[in-house]
Order: sequence, then structure tokens, then C-alpha cells
Amino acid sequence: MNSSPQSFGFGLVLSLLLVYLILVAQFRSFVDPFLILLAVPPGIAGVLLILTITGTTLNIMSLMGLVMMVGIVVSNSILIVEFTHRLVEEGMDIYKAVQHAVRVRLRPILMTSLATVMGLIPLAIEPGANAPLARSIIGGLVASVVLTVFIVPSAFLIIYRRRHRKQASNDAQPAGSY
Repeated sequence: MNSSPQSFGFGLVLSLLLVYLILVAQFRSFVDPFLILLAVPPGIAGVLLILTITGTTLNIMSLMGLVMMVGIVVSNSILIVEFTHRLVEEGMDIYKAVQHAVRVRLRPILMTSLATVMGLIPLAIEPGANAPLARSIIGGLVASVVLTVFIVPSAFLIIYRRRHRKQASNDAQPAGSY
């Protein structure tokens, strides 16, 4: 039992690395998976906050909830990043694309997150072995959703605005000039 949290922590780090590598293969970019995984730290902070508020210990069930929460928040970030890329490819200005993507994808993100939270509330309230799992998911999901809709689009805009400026200035240079 004493070695379980350490091995679980190693497993969490390994799973994040594997998720990153899968996203690198999917997006064919090293930057986009980093942007997507920016949703994880606010989720971890939410897990720790709700466990502290409720007086729940960090145990195997709460760590399993943390892993499940990571999967959910990563999928929420993917919705924003992927849709923004699609809008930029269609010719939309990057700033307007980020705004539009967040506005359009906010509803599905909120609907799935709220459905998950509402479904887990009875499990989180009842005293039992599964309460830490439900509390972890609820805390991480709420914190991540609230912060992800600001952090991920902002980081996307910061990183890709520079690239588009460089690309636009390179395109504007006449051929043969140095």
C-alpha cells in the first residue's frame, strides 16, 4: 500500500507522456499536443483543491479519478485546438478563428462536462470507497473547464500569431531579396 501512490504517480507521468506522443502523431506537431496538455495542470489543481476542501485523502481511488479527469480535459482541449486549426486553414484570421472556435466549442464542452459532474455528484456525496474517485473527477473537471477556455486559446494565439506573422512577412518579401 505504501508503494502504490509512488508507482501510480509514475504511471500518471508515463500516461501523460504516452498521450503527448499519440497527440504528436495525430497532429503532426510538437506544439499542438503541448497546447492541449495545458488543460491538465488546472485540472490537477482542482483535484487537490476539492480533496482538501472535502477532507478526502489522496489515495488510489482519487488517483484513478485524476487519470480519468486527464482523459476528459484533454478531449475538451482537442476540440478547441483542432477546430481553430480548421478555421485558420479555411482562411479565417487567427484571432477571429480562436474567438469563433471557443464560442462554438464551448457549448459541447460545457454539456459533456456538466453531464459528467451531475452524474458523479451522488457518488461524491455518499460516503464510500468510490467517493474520492468522483470528487477527483468533479474538482479537476470544474477547474479545468473554467480555466481551459482561457488558457488554451490564449496560448494558441500567442504561439501561432508569431508563426503567421513570420509566414506573412516571408510571403511579402520579393523573390531573390535577402
